[in-house]
Amino acid sequence: MSNSWQISRRSFLKGVGASLALPYLDIMGSSSLAKPTVAPPTRLACIFQPNGVFPKAWDVTGVGKQYELSPILKPLQNLKREFTILSNLDNTGRGHVQMTGAFLTGKTIEGDKNAVSLDQMVAQAIGKDTPFPSVILGTEPPRQGNAGRNPISFANTVSWSSETTRVSPEINPRVAFDRMFRDNSSPEAQRKAAYRKSVVDLVLDDAKRLQRKASYRDQHKIGEYLDSVRSVEVQIENTLNPQERAWKPLTKPEFLRPEAGIPQDRAKHLRLMMDLMVLSFWTDTTRVGTLMTAHGFSRQNFSFLDGVTSDHHGMSHHKFQDQAVDEYTRVSRWYVQNLAYLLERMRSIDEGNGSLLDNSTILYGSSMKDGNGHKKENLPIILAGRGGGLFEPQGHVVCDEHTPLANLHLTILQKYGVEKDHFNHASTGTISQLG
Repeated sequence: MSNSWQISRRSFLKGVGASLALPYLDIMGSSSLAKPTVAPPTRLACIFQPNGVFPKAWDVTGVGKQYELSPILKPLQNLKREFTILSNLDNTGRGHVQMTGAFLTGKTIEGDKNAVSLDQMVAQAIGKDTPFPSVILGTEPPRQGNAGRNPISFANTVSWSSETTRVSPEINPRVAFDRMFRDNSSPEAQRKAAYRKSVVDLVLDDAKRLQRKASYRDQHKIGEYLDSVRSVEVQIENTLNPQERAWKPLTKPEFLRPEAGIPQDRAKHLRLMMDLMVLSFWTDTTRVGTLMTAHGFSRQNFSFLDGVTSDHHGMSHHKFQDQAVDEYTRVSRWYVQNLAYLLERMRSIDEGNGSLLDNSTILYGSSMKDGNGHKKENLPIILAGRGGGLFEPQGHVVCDEHTPLANLHLTILQKYGVEKDHFNHASTGTISQLG
């Protein structure tokens, strides 16, 4: 093929209101199949499933790589070499809200306080080189009311950027797409970004003046507020002055802008959000993604599945009744089928030295083992991918009984280069079996 006509490696695919980084092409002067001169980035995805599982349908037999998948996990059969199942990891807190809040923080919500979550800690470490430090997606809006001492709305997310700041997921596919891939080089986009920057500058100046006069408690609150505003500053700066990034995808992203509105089809909605997270990794729009497959107190109706008649939360309180247990297991298997879809999608994307899955770590699980009694011991947890060499799938790892989930968080955090000897003071060490 002649290379007489070439385009820049910084070229973008552009459409109405959106742009995507191009992969390497022959017309850029190099083969699209050539190995990258720069190693692909390492990504982290955290995926939350609500309401637990029926233990006997989740638990696997055998240890190490010689184990048999359970009924719920059967959809992962073709991916068995790509993940580790971890047993004996325990959560903290009571009920759906507190246990959802602890899924990535290891801490129990007290009043309106929690702790910084794993995804946001990693985003602080590796998110500075991408347009978005992290992307948080979901499928259900916040619910109202209280569950014990805590608002049910707190179970809308597992992401916390400070001890009092929750990061709410975006549930509208088109809004998420436009936010991540809008055309930031257009004069209109630049004008809006410049205006937002001037507003942020004014807000920062006023907040700093107020902080100097405030009480110690209010100084702390204003400090957290300023941290949130600065994260907006980073996004604006990336719009006005996009950085030259060393890594560019080797294969061509193909994804149409989602239709307006929120899909009524439950399966379509979840897979759209999964596709968006994959696309955000593929195009290096972000390197940290979090997905709430549903609200932590989800009452989603699953009557679209054969043999299911009740809502997810209701069936999770099964009281060992055969019909409820069967429905509960069918829904859990459906979630795992969608996980298999995500992993297969990532495995299909070539990055030169391996796949997108090889260069990612995917933490998948629920904040409780069994909804019947809100059991928090021996959580259903999967760690998939190799994290660019940070992890090697181990099959089935059985940790010591009552190992804090925070030990897994600390293990991941250290692998991603964050030098800490504890995770929110909730860990007791790392998981040695993960290397």
